Amino acid sequence: MTSQERRRRNHEKDLERIRNFCLLDDDYMTRFFEDSIECTELVLHIILGRTDLKVLEVRSQYSIKNLQGRSVRLDVFAIDAEEKIYNIEIQRSEQGAVAKRARYNSSIIDANITSPGDHYEQLPDTYVIFITEHDVLGDDLPLYHIVRTVLQNGKPFPDGSHILYVNAACQDDTPLGRLMYDFACTNPSDMNYSILASRSRYLKEDEKGVSNMCRAMEEMRDEARNEGRIEGRVEAQMEAAFCLLRLGKLTYEEISSSTGLSAEQLKTLREQIK
Repeated sequence: MTSQERRRRNHEKDLERIRNFCLLDDDYMTRFFEDSIECTELVLHIILGRTDLKVLEVRSQYSIKNLQGRSVRLDVFAIDAEEKIYNIEIQRSEQGAVAKRARYNSSIIDANITSPGDHYEQLPDTYVIFITEHDVLGDDLPLYHIVRTVLQNGKPFPDGSHILYVNAACQDDTPLGRLMYDFACTNPSDMNYSILASRSRYLKEDEKGVSNMCRAMEEMRDEARNEGRIEGRVEAQMEAAFCLLRLGKLTYEEISSSTGLSAEQLKTLREQIK
């Protein structure tokens, strides 16, 4: 198969995938809400039961690193006019929506929205929202809103931290149920909310929108190929370093120069040999 035939075949597959995408598909969802303040605002209005919330900024696939360098990529990161922070995550698997994942997202947001000298009272309220394909918490509720409370008296502990789970399997005739229907819907003409339908129609039917989606999917393929090459190169480096360490004739500095691995990585490998 020639490269031109491969590109044409990939393009046809991309078009089919785009037609079948819904908002429960992570890659499509992040592209859908990218720079789309209206859509993000609508979703937050319905989930939080508010109409006064004004979104000022939206970022998709927003990466944050912790102090150890481990990064987390947030599907959607939004800020409203009151400087409250919203993180919306789509999860089709229960494993990706465990309680401690919500805690981690909440904590890493807190750690990265303050500056030296800020008072704790200035820390904005945060909302980590998981929209899950199934009812991961198991009580058959459409929405779970979690806030900290004092165990002894049941009073709320007002630290401004909110975690919400939205059960996308509940698609009843309520604003939230209709929204979850739209999240599972592949056909823009069948969607309940015109703002979401318009955005979906642009990405699935408009020539420019479809072109943007196809380009994004090609970029994802390139990224996957690059990650595969990087992983293969690292494995080769580790194998070479392992052999040199077992020989025991070179210093860490010499092995590091030959393989590109750091002294810390070499020390970890040395422990494995022992």
